Amino acid sequence: MTLIERYGRHLPVPPDVAPVSLGEGGTPLLPSRRLGPALGLDLWFKLEGQNPTGSFKDRGMTVAVTLARARGARAVICASTGNTAASAAAYAARAGLAAAVVVPRGRVARGKLAQALACGAEVWEIEGDFDRALELVRATAASVPAVALVNSVNPDRLQGQKTAAFEICDAFAGDRPPDAVVLPVGNAGNITAYHMGFEEYRRAGRLAALPAMIGVQAAGAAPLVLGRDVPNPETVATAIRIGRPASAEGARRAVAQTGGAFAAVPDEAILDAQRRLAAEEGVFVEPASAAPVAALLEAAAGRAPEVAARVRPGVRVVCVLTGHGLKDPDAGARLGRPSRVLEAEPAAVARELDRLAGGGPAA
Repeated sequence: MTLIERYGRHLPVPPDVAPVSLGEGGTPLLPSRRLGPALGLDLWFKLEGQNPTGSFKDRGMTVAVTLARARGARAVICASTGNTAASAAAYAARAGLAAAVVVPRGRVARGKLAQALACGAEVWEIEGDFDRALELVRATAASVPAVALVNSVNPDRLQGQKTAAFEICDAFAGDRPPDAVVLPVGNAGNITAYHMGFEEYRRAGRLAALPAMIGVQAAGAAPLVLGRDVPNPETVATAIRIGRPASAEGARRAVAQTGGAFAAVPDEAILDAQRRLAAEEGVFVEPASAAPVAALLEAAAGRAPEVAARVRPGVRVVCVLTGHGLKDPDAGARLGRPSRVLEAEPAAVARELDRLAGGGPAA
């Protein structure tokens, strides 16, 4: 069953329209085994990197591309820091549509760019940042009727992305729902969509109270924390390197109506959280996806009081991990120990195995 079929009554897709699907949704909700207990939290991870193209974008793209094709579009276009490009290209290919993506030159992770190119999209690089790219596609897409804009400024995208909130509620049905949901925030569409989903379930009587929505930005790209645009955002977390979020109002509403907060974390904390997720939980994510865990670690260290005030010991927290680590292989390669060269002899391997089993240092 496709995501659209599963949650069709909550989505704007007519029942006679065939979904464009790659098997998105239904991603794992994984309990933390080490970080949660260390922080005194009932901590869970929503693994959105398990979607077909490796990020949460597929939830919105299935709805956006399904409706674009149904309305007669022959091509789709988007601006992207990488994940939207990969998802748009894949779903366009599935739908038999052309795709064009506009990206900031030299500022997109290689794994994401490779996905878009492999799926047949035309990739157009521009000088400037994501905000300039989005301005460009918004200004031009409307003038070509056969082309659909599939960034999250398209409300169909948010309709699809809200289904992750449904899945969290369904997973905890009959049990205590989360007290807080922590997400990375770039263009702010995802936190807006989650709030929409939780609110729909609350109105339907399937959720007693809204979880506090906590949006986490990188310190070098934190317009919602600073309360102003950031002209030249900089962060290792390329997926959230956005200085003027298009869905800022929706994000502010989500935080205000749920008693949540925005927080900013430095790149060093993001990379440390990425490393710890992999080493202690076996979960490999791209840097932006580690930002929510970084915020929890910073709160525990007394450096994120706005998070600590809402995430107290014993509460149930869901961290939304939005993209797989293979999206940004260059960042991932820095996480572990460097490889070593051994003699191709059983005795040499046996010595290393003995050391490894005993927990000793590498020779």
